[in-house]
Amino acid sequence: QSVFTPNALILVCMLSTAYMAHFNAPKFYLELKNNTIKRYNAVVSWSFGLSIFLMGFISMVGFLTFGKSCDGLVLNNYAGSDIWMGFSRVAVAVSLVFSYPLAFTGCRDGFMDLAQISMESRTSGLMNLVTISLLGVITFMACSLTDVSFVLAFGGATLGNLLTYVYPALMYRAVVRQQGRKGEGFGVAVATGSGVLGAIMGTIGAAMALKSLD
Repeated sequence: QSVFTPNALILVCMLSTAYMAHFNAPKFYLELKNNTIKRYNAVVSWSFGLSIFLMGFISMVGFLTFGKSCDGLVLNNYAGSDIWMGFSRVAVAVSLVFSYPLAFTGCRDGFMDLAQISMESRTSGLMNLVTISLLGVITFMACSLTDVSFVLAFGGATLGNLLTYVYPALMYRAVVRQQGRKGEGFGVAVATGSGVLGAIMGTIGAAMALKSLD
C-alpha cells in the first residue's frame, strides 16, 4: 500500500536527480573520438545502464539493511569505527571533489546564458567573479541544508521533473509547431501528457518533501 501513497513520490523525485547529466551531453558528444551518432548512443546506453544497475543495487542493499531507519545518506547508518565504511566515505568524498566541477560548469554556463552574457563578454575576470559568487551561494546553502534526502527530494521534484518531463515536452511541441510538421499529433499528445504528469508529480513531491521537514 505504501507504494501508492503520496509519500512514494518523494522517492520518484529523488530518482529524477540520479541521471541529470544532460547539461554535459553536447560537450561529451564533441569530445568523443570519431563522434558518430551510433558511437554516442553506445556510450550513453552503457553509461546509463551501468548507472541504473549501481544506483538500484546500492539503494536495495541500503533499504534491506536498515529499512525505514535508513538515513538520507546511508553511510550515516554505519558505525564510525567501521573500517570498510570509512573507506567508502573517503571514496564518496573523492567522487564529489572530482565530479563537482562537471556539474558546476553546467550551472555556471546556464546562469550566464540566462543573464544573456555573450561569449565575447565572458572575460577571465568575469568568469572568476561568477564562479566565486555562485560557489559562495551554493556552499552557504549546502552548510544550511544538512538533510541530503530533503535536498534530493525537493531538487528532484522541482528541477528534476522540469528537466525530465516538462521542458522536453514544451520543446518538442515548439519544434513541431515551428517546423510545421504533419502527422505528429500523437507524439505531441504523448509529450503533453508526459509534461502534465511531470508537473503533477513535481507539485505533490515538493509538497511532501517540505512536509517531511516538520
